[in-house]
Amino acid sequence: MMNPALRLALLALAYLVIAPCFAAGKGYVIGPGDVIKITVFQNPEMATETRVSEAGTITFPLVGTVDVGALSTAQVETKIAALLKAGSFVPRAQVTVIVTQFRSRQVSVLGQVNRPGRFAIEEPVVRLTDLLAMAGGVSPLGADTVTILRPREGGEDHIEIELLGLFDTPAQFKNVEIISGDTLFVPRAPVVYVYGEVQRPGAYRLERKMTVIQAVSLAGGFTLRGTEKGLRIKRRTLKDTTIMFAAGSDDFALPDDVIYVKENLF
Repeated sequence: MMNPALRLALLALAYLVIAPCFAAGKGYVIGPGDVIKITVFQNPEMATETRVSEAGTITFPLVGTVDVGALSTAQVETKIAALLKAGSFVPRAQVTVIVTQFRSRQVSVLGQVNRPGRFAIEEPVVRLTDLLAMAGGVSPLGADTVTILRPREGGEDHIEIELLGLFDTPAQFKNVEIISGDTLFVPRAPVVYVYGEVQRPGAYRLERKMTVIQAVSLAGGFTLRGTEKGLRIKRRTLKDTTIMFAAGSDDFALPDDVIYVKENLF
């Protein structure tokens, strides 16, 4: 069983260290809904801020409609400069294009993260750890897995990633690239309930291969009246019924188990 503090520290390192560098030189690819600001050096009257239409076009002074969809900002700069030169409007045009609102490429991060919501993909390549970092990382109640819901024609793909597995080699194959339209979901971590003669009864995060006695220790250990011989587990079966049975201290706890510590009568 991994220490909870160590687990959170490792996850934090994953978000900050494992994410690979973005591909250099490609630039952001403009799409419908994006808002771009265009300026022409020494021609302030031509400064334009406009939203890209669903068809991927904008309207720019003097040259009219310009198709900018699926082009990088650098490519749009070159294209508009060429149009201004070709029309003899600005013979030596120096054009600058900046994206002021990223709307065409967005993903959602939901569940047990610190800042759930929709986020814009502003780089050519964004990976799983990048999006989790943008969402503030996994909350203390979050599980060690994340599910990526990816729309496809006729359905939806479910990709489950083990977050701690990002430290394995080769981690880059698990730190998958996130694409526009993806939804990341971090479920709540499984819990175990500890009641009876323990110091702090309540619900506790269930770590991997946690034993009954380890769960009891999270609850502060036995009271003076508690006994290791009085351990009981109430467990829900696959048939959605519950069973109660005596438990050994080295037995493994399962999600949603209710561990009860009986009073020592002697």
